[in-house]
Amino acid sequence: MAKWTAFPHDNADYTYDAAALKKKWARLHAGDAEPLPKDDKVLAAWALFHAGEFQKACDAGLKAGGAGITVANKAQSIYANYLEKSEKNRLAMFMEVSERAEAQQAEDPKNPNAWYWQAYALGRYSQGISVAKALAQGLGSKVKHALETAIKLQPRHADAHIALGAFHAEVIDKVGGLLGRTQGASKDQGLLMYKTALKLNPNSAIAMVEYANGLVMLEGDKKMKEAEKLYADAAAFDPADAMERLDVEMAKAELED
Repeated sequence: MAKWTAFPHDNADYTYDAAALKKKWARLHAGDAEPLPKDDKVLAAWALFHAGEFQKACDAGLKAGGAGITVANKAQSIYANYLEKSEKNRLAMFMEVSERAEAQQAEDPKNPNAWYWQAYALGRYSQGISVAKALAQGLGSKVKHALETAIKLQPRHADAHIALGAFHAEVIDKVGGLLGRTQGASKDQGLLMYKTALKLNPNSAIAMVEYANGLVMLEGDKKMKEAEKLYADAAAFDPADAMERLDVEMAKAELED
């Protein structure tokens, strides 16, 4: 496997031993509602993830198997989304995560994150190839079904609510409200999903950024001020791990645009 790009920030504040990670678990996993692992090897893989050691976390998760697959899928997805420079590699990585998550669903159909990471990876892949093209390939319904399944299995999964909000917003933004309806996309549902995500996890920079993006897609320029306030709040956020640091940097970039 080619060497992944290193996390580009100081990770001293995000390095947790097992005891510290257990203490911080609820805060760190408020978005994905992942249960605290019983397997020490899986916990160690999560520690690597939170420290921004995404390639090592992915390898360790795959080696551990079981719940470790979720670590691998999250590490690879977050890395591909934020740090992978080659578009071809990014798309290949998202497809690999989607396939692994689908295999995980077959093994463990009641695992919400097996459904969530498939949806996340396919959603990002769809953005990469163009949403219209992805819809023509039937990926939209697959993403929507996987997210709805994740939420059904774990109603407190804030990140799945964000992603479902983004699904509605992206589809309507790219193909319009009328065609969007044929894909099951609705402006009201999209806005509701974003609001629910922020209620479930109010301390989420990525929820604020995605909600801001969604507001502009669904409501247009009249919501620009509200979107800018959300970007500013996200940019001022104090990150607890490497992923959150990347979210905050993205919010800062949005503010500068």
